[in-house]
Amino acid sequence: MSKDLVFDYSHALGFMTKEELMAMEPAAAAAREKLVKKSGAGNDFVGWVDLPAEIDMEEYGRIKKAAAKIRSDSEYLVVIGIGGSYLGARAAIEFLCHSFYTLMGGTKILFAGNSVSTKYLADLLDVIGDSDFSVNVISKSGTTTEPAIAFRLFKEKMEQKYGREGAAKRIYATTDKKRGALKALADEEGYETYVVPDDIGGRYSVLTAVGLLPIAAAGCDTDALIEGFREMRELCMRESFVNNPAMLYAAARNVLYNKGKSVEVLANYEPSVHYIAEWWKQLYGESEGKDGKGIFPASIDLTTDLHSMGQYLQDGQRILLETVIEVGDTGREIICKEASVDTDGLNYLAGKNMDFVNKAAMNGTILAHVAGGVPVLKVSIKDNSAKTLGELFYFFEFACGVSGYILDVNPFNQPGVESYKKNMFALLGKPGYEELRASLMAAING
Repeated sequence: MSKDLVFDYSHALGFMTKEELMAMEPAAAAAREKLVKKSGAGNDFVGWVDLPAEIDMEEYGRIKKAAAKIRSDSEYLVVIGIGGSYLGARAAIEFLCHSFYTLMGGTKILFAGNSVSTKYLADLLDVIGDSDFSVNVISKSGTTTEPAIAFRLFKEKMEQKYGREGAAKRIYATTDKKRGALKALADEEGYETYVVPDDIGGRYSVLTAVGLLPIAAAGCDTDALIEGFREMRELCMRESFVNNPAMLYAAARNVLYNKGKSVEVLANYEPSVHYIAEWWKQLYGESEGKDGKGIFPASIDLTTDLHSMGQYLQDGQRILLETVIEVGDTGREIICKEASVDTDGLNYLAGKNMDFVNKAAMNGTILAHVAGGVPVLKVSIKDNSAKTLGELFYFFEFACGVSGYILDVNPFNQPGVESYKKNMFALLGKPGYEELRASLMAAING
């Protein structure tokens, strides 16, 4: 078992028995074999399984060199991408950096291309102003609408500021190895390029160049991140069902799903975990939500959301299961002090670390939710270090693949995502979508 990550299902045993969980071992073992041997549905997108052992060290060296350059010549790095092309990097940066790092010294990582909001893009351009900046555009094709629009804007701003040749030295393209609009443009303009692997889908790509360049540019320890990713892979490959946290998590959530728990709420008690939850939601929602199946992934930030969602969590429909991410050592300490006048009645906390208060809130909430009919799973990580985060990333990815195969879906495709794109293209007036546009406009206009 990992010393840095521990999975605990004891608070779910009132809703499933240990025997029911152990009965999932054959299904979980068969799912793991499909992943490891690359024999299951979507097996052309499971390159991430062996990624820690197969990282391209030449490219990784170029990534670290580019990151150092960006930190030396840019106040901002604008990361342009959507979905898996930005969520993993943002999750890592928000977790590993100072909570307010964008207000402090050093290169700030900003994100664009994850929406088509005019206000957001205009505000972001305002923030950059005349500052020195670089761009990392991430798109396998180069034609995905949201990042393509954003890249046009920032490419224009950059060329106005630095000239075409100067801009080319500040644009880093993470894209297909051989083909696509962005690859062609990068070759023509001379951008530094990195590869989106053919056999790794976006939501599993955080430890490829997709995530590593922005994470390294933020000053995070990517060597330790990779080390943690590698160690959890070795555990998942080596350990039997009862000692494999990823397999146990996959099995437990499927047992509970079969008992009617159709919504999984990922809860955290540290604001730095917020974007890990956003990354997790895409990973599980896009991997399992198909063929009329799948647990709906949601997330909450606690204790904050106990003052908004707490009532539903405690007394609403009993379709929920909750998975709590517990961060052991945050590396910071604030000691509660005794006030001369105990107006707020908090002197009983004098001498205690604020983290003690946070953990008490977590444990009290877990017990209240279990009593209220919500099974709780818990993933405890040792600290908020890069190595521990690498373990957490691989834990969730491996568990997702196993869980998807247990559910008997392809965890590595996303056919439903294409539906909105077709409608959007038609409504935008893209050539070739005229017939669909006519039918959609008729539906809109009644």
